[in-house]
Amino acid sequence: MLRQVADGVLVHQSELLQNNTVVVQGDSGVLLIDPGLTRAEMACLAKDLDGEPVVAGFATHPDWDHALWYADLGSAPRYGTERCAAELRELRSTPGWETSIVEWMPPEIVDDVPLDLLGLITALPAGATRLDWDGPQVRVIEHRAHAAGHAALLIEERGVLVAGDMLSDLFIPMLDIGGEADPIEEYFTALQLFDDVADGVEVVVPGHGSAGGADELRTRIDQDRAYVEALRDGREVVDPRIGPSAKTGWEWVSDLHAGQLLRLAQRS
Repeated sequence: MLRQVADGVLVHQSELLQNNTVVVQGDSGVLLIDPGLTRAEMACLAKDLDGEPVVAGFATHPDWDHALWYADLGSAPRYGTERCAAELRELRSTPGWETSIVEWMPPEIVDDVPLDLLGLITALPAGATRLDWDGPQVRVIEHRAHAAGHAALLIEERGVLVAGDMLSDLFIPMLDIGGEADPIEEYFTALQLFDDVADGVEVVVPGHGSAGGADELRTRIDQDRAYVEALRDGREVVDPRIGPSAKTGWEWVSDLHAGQLLRLAQRS
């Protein structure tokens, strides 16, 4: 079911991982950001569009659950940053790539996720800061905090920040620990980019979890910064998304945190 979060901006949420697909209404159709997850959910999304054509798609980053597509959504061009597109081309060129993707999926949806159109992304020009489409102005905010080629989208005329896999009320910051750059500093850089545009944001939509208002955006930036600072300084992390205060059904995020601590220790 589509839920309006701002004028001309709607959200369709998946059941299992609470992935948010964002629909932005334009002059001749809609921009579709990160559609997912299962065939049934994407068929529902296509039905809920009620005849509005999809004129463009966008993948905020190359993680499998943000680079999906479904035939019922049409054949509009799908965009991502240059690095995002390159990562997905490399993935699809690797023999047995479908098997490697399945290993990352929750087992209960493995048979229900369409992989045939995953990652067929057209690269934006290097350093592009705007998405060229027939609709509201969309600023591309590229960074490396969570994954190579990650980008948030700011729908400026609507005051909506589509954050990709950041600023979640369910997930802790997930760093790109396997990358070449310093994952801690890259995360701080991305949070500062969000700080820089926060005055123009009325709604933040994370890749997973609940949309929030302007005050919630500031709270999430501060919360994520505190988490990363604790990682940097080697301090105990106190965060409502992990431990006894975690949302019911999301206690496993504590395991993500433990694994992240281990990988950071190995990296250093």
